[in-house]
Amino acid sequence: MSFGDQNNPYGAPQQPAPGYGYPQQAPQPYGAYPQAPGGYPMAQGPLVMPGITKAARVLMYVIAVIHVALAGLFVYMVAKVSEAKDTIEPGRTVTDANGNQVDLDKALDIGKGAISFFAFLALAFAVVGIILAIRYGKGRNGVRVGSIVYASFAIISGIFTFPLLGLGLLTLILAILVIVFAAKQASAQWFQRPRY
Repeated sequence: MSFGDQNNPYGAPQQPAPGYGYPQQAPQPYGAYPQAPGGYPMAQGPLVMPGITKAARVLMYVIAVIHVALAGLFVYMVAKVSEAKDTIEPGRTVTDANGNQVDLDKALDIGKGAISFFAFLALAFAVVGIILAIRYGKGRNGVRVGSIVYASFAIISGIFTFPLLGLGLLTLILAILVIVFAAKQASAQWFQRPRY
């Protein structure tokens, strides 16, 4: 059957020859990933941060705030030790549990140094948590892995600070949730999405 002159503008429309101007692939169903050459699906992640990833980010901020509070508490303890040191007379000794004489000035200085170290450590830990949480928007998979490692250390911190005003228990719970949320597939897809 002939459609007549193919130069006739009023004739039946002609189909383009295969391979001429159009890619040779089957039409995609709605919601499917676009196909790369060769028929493999193109790697594509979510365009908006998933809710579970946003929750992990918020929990990272909360853990950082808890560590700022812990640093403040340690600084307060250093001030109290300094006050106690000022009230004792120089050269005073006390007997420890083994019957040894201990110079009280030296013992208070060591205690003050140890508490100051923990205050610095808590503050540094808070800064690292804030930096990781800020990077959630544009960071790559290293931010997700860093968050999991950070939360693992926060678990240890929570165990050691357990008796301090319930902050240790709160840190422990939140850190476990960060690990769970950051390890989810939706979070992995968010951090592994292609950037153009």
